[in-house]
Amino acid sequence: MNDQPSIEVAVAYHSGYGHTERHAQAIMAGARQNPGSSASLFNVAELNDELWAGLSAADAIIFGAPTYMGSQSAVFQVFAEASASVWAVQGWKDKVAAGFTNSAGVNGDKLNTLTSLSLLAAQHGMHWVSLGLPPGWLYSSNGSIDDLNRLGGFLGAMAQSPSDASSAVAPPEADLRTAEYLGRRVAEVATRLRSLPAAGVRE
Repeated sequence: MNDQPSIEVAVAYHSGYGHTERHAQAIMAGARQNPGSSASLFNVAELNDELWAGLSAADAIIFGAPTYMGSQSAVFQVFAEASASVWAVQGWKDKVAAGFTNSAGVNGDKLNTLTSLSLLAAQHGMHWVSLGLPPGWLYSSNGSIDDLNRLGGFLGAMAQSPSDASSAVAPPEADLRTAEYLGRRVAEVATRLRSLPAAGVRE
């Protein structure tokens, strides 16, 4: 019998050309690997009741956006600003949060996007979960392009998709496996937090 609490993870993302959506799918797959966890995708390009209800019901929200011109996409920013009504009632306070992003450049200033996503979570009073992986690939002379966290990020999951590659082949498997790792880590953290006794309650 599984006595772990049931955890719902929401992946709130925007994808311009399909690459970030594939990234989001890997995040979702990773979250579902945690026993007792379920995960769903929410495209923030559609600001409807289903989106807000799904995010409200979630124990964890993982934000994802492509990095365009060194920042999160304009579509995601519209969603972020629309969440002000949720902020006003502290609707996401104490939920678990994390983030991911994809760009054509190996660097592409993806860190700026992840910083923006973490600040969004902080403004909502959420608990941010880092990637929790050491850097791979060029960090050491014997590193491999197939390493987890090959792009060497820490704040969230980074992915790189060549500008002329379709979403059928990019991001590469190493970046998708890194995304799976983050999704699973977020679900595990949310499970542990749910298992803690309520503040002020002694058992």
